[in-house]
Amino acid sequence: MQPDPPSALLDRVRKLLAKAEAEGVTPPEAEALTAKAAELMARYGIDRARLAASQPGTDRPGSRIIDIANPWAQVRAHLLAGLAGAMRCQCVLLSTDKPGARIHVFGFASDLERADILYTSLLLQMARGLSAAAVPAGIRSVRAWRRSWLLGFVTAVITRVKSAEDRAATAAEGETQAGPSTALVLADRAVVIRQQLEQAYPVTRRTRVTYSGRGYSAGYAQGQQADIGNARLKSARALNSA
Repeated sequence: MQPDPPSALLDRVRKLLAKAEAEGVTPPEAEALTAKAAELMARYGIDRARLAASQPGTDRPGSRIIDIANPWAQVRAHLLAGLAGAMRCQCVLLSTDKPGARIHVFGFASDLERADILYTSLLLQMARGLSAAAVPAGIRSVRAWRRSWLLGFVTAVITRVKSAEDRAATAAEGETQAGPSTALVLADRAVVIRQQLEQAYPVTRRTRVTYSGRGYSAGYAQGQQADIGNARLKSARALNSA
């Protein structure tokens, strides 16, 4: 049996998620559909990388500069950078005179595409979750609690995406294929992206995101239930209110 081409895999992801979001679908059914979608999304990235190893024109390295609006701009930036990193992209947080944050994301076209799909979806899910989250009584700073909730959510979904990516890469290593191994293909792509970033920004430094509120564990729990393969483009209004 021949494997699906990369484009067919991504199409299957969209169809699975459409079913998961349909009226009448039970939580267990939606969770199963979402888990399969995440698995296929990771597989899509592997297949595009393999194809590009023999046909470089099918997946070229590139970059995007993304402006992120307030409020919660630093949290959104953390989400974007984490997802992009899990999907084998690399990011630089740029200084900006405008309110908000700016990120320069480097990666191969297929990985930039995947990161964009997930980032867009998770902004919506994060907004919905924050809107529904009940702030416990006695909290001194509601904003700090909400920020820590958001960071807990972000940490959980990034961990899940990274795990799906790692499983797909490990599974691909056990398959018989012509040409270089999957591990070598991915390592070579990482070098290309690192060189592209270092050429643009010879000097960089690491940054950390911290929190002081007590909503982290609640946000983390919600992030464990999030859809990590949603390909629909929708607004995220709840994140626009503190």
